[in-house]
Order: sequence, then C-alpha cells, then structure tokens
Amino acid sequence: MKYDFDIVLDRTKNFAAKYDELGKKFGRDDLIPLWVADMDFKVAQPIIEAIQERAEQGIFGYTSRPSSYFEAIQQWLQKRHGWMTDTQLMIHCPGVVPFLSMFIQSFTEPGDKIIIQSPVYYPFFDVVNSNGRTLVENPLKLVNGHYEMDYEHLEEVAKSGVKLLLLCSPHNPIGRVWKKEELLRLGEICLAHGIRVIADEIHSDLVFSGHKHIPFAMISEEFRKNTFTCIAPSKTFNLAGLQASIAIFPNAKDLDKFDQVLGDLDIRRNNCFSLVATEAAYRYGEEWLEQVKEYIEGNFAFIQDYCKKNLPQIQPNFPEGTYLVWIDCRELGMNKDELHSFMINEVGIAMDDGFWFGDTYSGYMRLNAACPRSIIAEALHKWKNALEKIENQ
Repeated sequence: MKYDFDIVLDRTKNFAAKYDELGKKFGRDDLIPLWVADMDFKVAQPIIEAIQERAEQGIFGYTSRPSSYFEAIQQWLQKRHGWMTDTQLMIHCPGVVPFLSMFIQSFTEPGDKIIIQSPVYYPFFDVVNSNGRTLVENPLKLVNGHYEMDYEHLEEVAKSGVKLLLLCSPHNPIGRVWKKEELLRLGEICLAHGIRVIADEIHSDLVFSGHKHIPFAMISEEFRKNTFTCIAPSKTFNLAGLQASIAIFPNAKDLDKFDQVLGDLDIRRNNCFSLVATEAAYRYGEEWLEQVKEYIEGNFAFIQDYCKKNLPQIQPNFPEGTYLVWIDCRELGMNKDELHSFMINEVGIAMDDGFWFGDTYSGYMRLNAACPRSIIAEALHKWKNALEKIENQ
C-alpha cells in the first residue's frame, strides 16, 4: 500500500496535546506546533483495522495478554536489529517515562547518583530529581559540529558511587545513532564501576541512511546482564496516545520485583486497544515504517536546503536517528528568554527550547520534522520573514 504523507490532517477535534496545549505551554494558541514528539501522519492501515475490529466487538472489559503479543515484539527485534530476546523477560508498562520513574523508585535509594548525558530528553532530569535521587550530568562534547560521548569525564564521575546510567539510544534531541565502539566503551566503564544501565531505545526503529541501531544489551552477555532496555511502538508507529511500552529485563528476579510494583499500582494490563494495535504494528507495520522514514529523511534534506539558502543564521543538524532536528540558533545573538519570545511572538512557531534539555543549551531549538512538508515550509518561511523584519528595522 502506498501512503501519502503530504496530506494535512485536521487535528482540531483529535484532542491532540501538540495543538490543544499550546496556550498552556507557550501562552498562545495560534502557533505552528513543532514541539511534542508525535507524528502528524495517519498510522498504518493494518493498525487502524485492528482497532476498528476490536471496537466493533462492543465489549471493553479487562484484557488478557496472549503469548503472541510479546512474540510479535521478539520477532520484530530479531528481524530489524538481529537481537534475539527472551519473551519471558519482557514486561508491559504504560510508557517509558513511567518505567524510568518506577524503576528508580524500586531499584535505587534516595540520594543515589544517576548519570544522564545532556543535552537529553528533559524527563530524564525530572525522573531523577522528582524521586529524590542525585543527578550527575556527563555532558556530550560537540566536536566539529558532531556530538560525542565524553568518556574521560564519565570515568571521573563514575568513581563517585553512581548506581545507574540512563542511556538515550538513539539520542534525543541530537539525533545520534551510537556506533558499536561508542557503546562498548560506555558499557565497559559502567561494568568497571558497578553502574547499571537503562537503555531507552524508543527511537531505535527510526534510523536513517548509512546508520544502524545497535541494541546495547546485544553487544555482550555481560552487557545484557547489566541492562534494562525500553522500547515502544509509540514513536515508531505514532501510537503514543495508546500508552504501551515494553521493558526487557536481564533476569527473572528483577522482572518479578518490577512486576510487583505494577501489580501494586494495578497497571499490569494493556488497555484493549493498545493490545491489538501494538501486535498489528509489529507484525504488519513495516511497509508503512519504511515509507514514513523515507519521507521524514526528505524533510531533513528540505530543512537543510532551505536554511542554507534562506536562513544561514541558523544551523540545523541532519539527524542519524529520531525525527527531531536540533537547531543551533546561537548566531542570532539572543539569550534564552529573547529567543523563546521571538519564536513565539514574532515567528509563530512552537518548538522545544534548548534549555529544556540542559541549562547550557539556551541557544538551541528542537524541531519535530514528522509532519507534512508543507507545514515545515510554512514554519521556515515565517522564520525567514521574522528575521528579515528585524534586519530591515
């Protein structure tokens, strides 16, 4: 089936947070929303049909989870990434961020040190700080416009009794797809200092030309025993609103401990729609995924070309993975408040501010490129006009 991602869908009655929460987050409702990380594309037809078939049954009671559910995920991981996992070590969770928070509460103690690698997905900060743990930043290094891990700094902070490292792979917001040798060095440092790793691999299926995602736990048996991996259909197949993710544990003891936490909160079950949608996505969604990746990569190229010709003051990256573009706006010479106000009140675009991902990144913005190209073109044109207006004053 051929999908058309140029279609602009009306989401005004879609109860979409990306649109409906603009006023709450940015103070205005009349902005082009390029912030929340979901797609403005209709999902794969097999997913729609699975949900429709389930809806037509007319009964929405408590759900049981068939063995085929985790088997579909297992087969997907083996086919797409060459990783053969054990379905007995998989567990359902409402989302990756809830998993992170519950894991930190259950497997660490108040005051324990947890490493994150900024600039990074801002809920990483929240799940550490809000749970009373000690945040340790291991900032990435920008080398000739390319972000790299700072292993020397990681070695230093690892010596201070760190319990856990949150790995973002592929990395949000910078779009890096970590190479095997990069992950290997990171993992060896963690093993040497007794640091467990949560690998947030929610963007692992959104990897573009010339790059390959390496599941962290697949690198070695030692890594597997030390790693808790999070994946979800939410980013891959645009199913975030169904609230289903999967964690893969290294052993049954830790899985049973976490399962008890889910039981205490009574959130072990999928809802009836996430159950069928997730399985349909992993079994029949590959055709759609390949087409949407090609379209998004075309959006990246469009952004690069437009900015070179019309917005040379800003420097968007070309992501290796994710559908999120990290834009260097430092040449505009604005502080974080000025840039925030300018984008909202003069340009009319809602994007994630760089300082959300770490205090030192106030000169950056994150743009969600998973939308029809015409929307991106309109947003960039508005940006160009706003800068020209300043220059002509």
